Amino acid sequence: MPERAARGRTARRFRATVEYDGTEFAGFQAQPDARTVQGELEAALARLSGGIRQPVMGAGRTDAGVHATGQVIAFTYPGSLSTEDLTEALNGVLPPDVAISGLRRAPIGFNPRYAARYREYRYSIWNGPRSPLRERTALWVRSGLDVTAMMRAATALEGRHDFSAFGGTDPQPVRTVYRIRVRRTGSLVTIDVRADAFLRGMVRRIVATLLAVGRGRLEALAVPGLLEAGRPALDGAAVPARGLCLRRVVLGRRDEQPRTGMDAGHEER
Repeated sequence: MPERAARGRTARRFRATVEYDGTEFAGFQAQPDARTVQGELEAALARLSGGIRQPVMGAGRTDAGVHATGQVIAFTYPGSLSTEDLTEALNGVLPPDVAISGLRRAPIGFNPRYAARYREYRYSIWNGPRSPLRERTALWVRSGLDVTAMMRAATALEGRHDFSAFGGTDPQPVRTVYRIRVRRTGSLVTIDVRADAFLRGMVRRIVATLLAVGRGRLEALAVPGLLEAGRPALDGAAVPARGLCLRRVVLGRRDEQPRTGMDAGHEER
């Protein structure tokens, strides 16, 4: 059944990419008495829809303080603006720390959370001198890091595993991590994690473990044992949210496996 707007106009379904600075947000998902990305998007859309509040669905429910450059959303719009004008209008009423791009039509009922084939997060570590601007979106680590050891440790976490040791309680803790890539570019160390889905806090706990290896506090060979033990790894240690960013969401059928390389394609919490 087609969705109908007020006054008989056919409502249209859209998808878009959203970028946001998560510093001042309590997360993506709407919460009572808290500023959230979903709340700001829905409020902006209502201003352009005669006050009619339309639900905005996201591909990932990022936590407080987590950023995004590639979050994917979907919503139904009952107005008459063209795609180009709707993009401009939404960006005109959204706050400075949220913006949309790549707006396009989507099938009725489209939900990016269930259409996502895989998601990719990046955790950024600033391993240089104090830098207030960089530290807004990265974790400052003063001590030297053995990135090669971190890369070796990361391979143990790739594949399909029960990730209970690295995530919050979940009745279905099995996830497939397609690739973890650790790289250094000058003073910036980045950890990219690509998976079909994530447990709550999973990426930040994985990064905490890799940092323990990089600092020489944990042997790379000990990581498989942490995964298999099922207990919270390193007593549940997690790095701060500010270094985490949802970079990409690739849509498609779940039985289609992404290509091996982390640079393939163009597109936790």
